[in-house]
Amino acid sequence: MRILVHWDDLTQAELIRLYLNVDENGIVITTDSEAFRNLVESSQSWDAIVLTTSHPDHDQAYSIFQMVKEARPECPIVAACHPQDVYRLARYLTAGLRSYLIRDSGGDYMFLLHAVIEGAIRQVEAELERLVSEKLRQEIDSVRQLQESIIPQNIICPPNYGIVARYESSQIRVIGGRPVTMAGGDYYDAFTLPDDSIIVLVGDASGHGMKACMSIMTMHTLIRMIRYDEFRDPAHFVAYVNRMLCQQSVVNNEGGFITLLYGILTPKTNEFRWAAAGHQAPILHELDSDTVTVIGDEDSAGLPIGIVSEAEYETHVSHLPSRARLLLYTDGIIEAFPGGQEEHVEFGVSGLIESLRSARNLPLDATLQKLFKDSNAFTQGSGRHDDTSVLLLERSE
Repeated sequence: MRILVHWDDLTQAELIRLYLNVDENGIVITTDSEAFRNLVESSQSWDAIVLTTSHPDHDQAYSIFQMVKEARPECPIVAACHPQDVYRLARYLTAGLRSYLIRDSGGDYMFLLHAVIEGAIRQVEAELERLVSEKLRQEIDSVRQLQESIIPQNIICPPNYGIVARYESSQIRVIGGRPVTMAGGDYYDAFTLPDDSIIVLVGDASGHGMKACMSIMTMHTLIRMIRYDEFRDPAHFVAYVNRMLCQQSVVNNEGGFITLLYGILTPKTNEFRWAAAGHQAPILHELDSDTVTVIGDEDSAGLPIGIVSEAEYETHVSHLPSRARLLLYTDGIIEAFPGGQEEHVEFGVSGLIESLRSARNLPLDATLQKLFKDSNAFTQGSGRHDDTSVLLLERSE
């Protein structure tokens, strides 16, 4: 702790040094106003500054205080005044004085000096932390809003098909205890091509926060620039996106990558062709038989995007029967777990399947809501620790 003191009594100055219990390099005490001014305006760092309200006189003491405030606005100032001068503290306090001491004739105030200075320093540190956390909160919110702006709001489908989707970001607690909704690395998109083919995709960038969000923004921009004919072959599409993103440092810096599941549904044949890059396979739910199937295995996942530019991917073909639902999701929903438990148990794919079955007779949008509700309930109030995207596609006839 580095403390600068402007005092009016050399004998008391030595006692102050003793009571503050800091080494000679930690405290500088001077009775010379010009020397004090030079120390304030020097390049030396000070954690706190202590001064009297009567040295050299009352008016000059206040001028010195104003000089310190202007030169060191971030440094806490502690004033010491005699009992008969307490009323003079009013203008100091309104001008930003952090704390003060009453110089009783017995000198007992010195017992409080260290605690008062330390308290003033902690107050300033706490205020600075609050300012930093609020700035962080604002920046995170700005990036999160940018991310949410790319999420489709109204998904138009051809007859006999419907799509609902939802994204939920994770939360953290920063200084001050208030939760902050994080910018995340999840992404989904769905749109219809001119021939009524339905494009669906979900992605998940590694990590959390702004870097993950910017990785997803980069991929979204690239996807929207791809020509119409590039969408037809899922394996070709994923390989192309991978080659392009391998050239983007925002994605692969520090070992970053993106998992992606991309599919194209042809309504005329009800054929769903898809390719995965390190992502979970889709889940098919046939409503009439209540059969739920993961239409893929670990070998169908492929390598995540942004790792190896020449990675190869495989197109898988599935049939979407009448009255069936297809679920695409990111790992945030299956990795939900209750906090404070000795054994780590996740919601898992089994939880998803159970939730799908229990929502068998619900409308599509209510089913989506139930998936999130069940996953969140599984955490027993602790909430999901990762952002989550779910896309649910239904063929009605």
